[in-house]
Amino acid sequence: METSQKEHWNEIYAKKANTELGWYEAKSSPSIELIEGCSLPKESRIVDIGSGTSILISNLLALGYQNIHAVDISNVALQKARTLLGGEEESARVNWIVDDITNPSAVLELDNVALWHDRAVFHFLTDENDQKIYRSTIEKMLMPSGFLVMATFALSGAEKCSGLSVQRYSVKSLKDFFGDGFKLIESLEHIYEMPSGDLRPFTYVCFQKG
Repeated sequence: METSQKEHWNEIYAKKANTELGWYEAKSSPSIELIEGCSLPKESRIVDIGSGTSILISNLLALGYQNIHAVDISNVALQKARTLLGGEEESARVNWIVDDITNPSAVLELDNVALWHDRAVFHFLTDENDQKIYRSTIEKMLMPSGFLVMATFALSGAEKCSGLSVQRYSVKSLKDFFGDGFKLIESLEHIYEMPSGDLRPFTYVCFQKG
């Protein structure tokens, strides 16, 4: 029987320590720089899609952001993320949501999202219908003039990650996909060094909904 996406990611997060994951970062850079560049009020609603056990949540809390929503398909990942924050009081400052962005339910209850961050999900959506659902969800949830900060595998990047095929993007192909409703504010190419020492090129973009 084919393993579901939820089972796949639960197994990965259950088997590996956070620092052993192929996408582990000691600091969420350049995501933090792009988010800070949006100059949002600290109470703005921020959604981190595919949040996993990312240090981004801790980084955002340290910067004073007060309305953070960590979304992931893996309940195992989010439970580990809560533990990594170091206590119930700290984890209570974050809204934790288990949901599948290709068939969203709980996440659709959010509105007036000021910033949508994704370093871990979109490049895994290789099915055209899943990609359309993703874009439609952002269009519904992101407030006017809201921001989309995204990282994907670059065109010269890996063809697979964690045993799954990925879709690779350039700045232009991301602009073409999201269309005229999103204005490109900033973009950059970033070389990420995995815990193994291997290098992976990423494309980072910051769009504003217009």
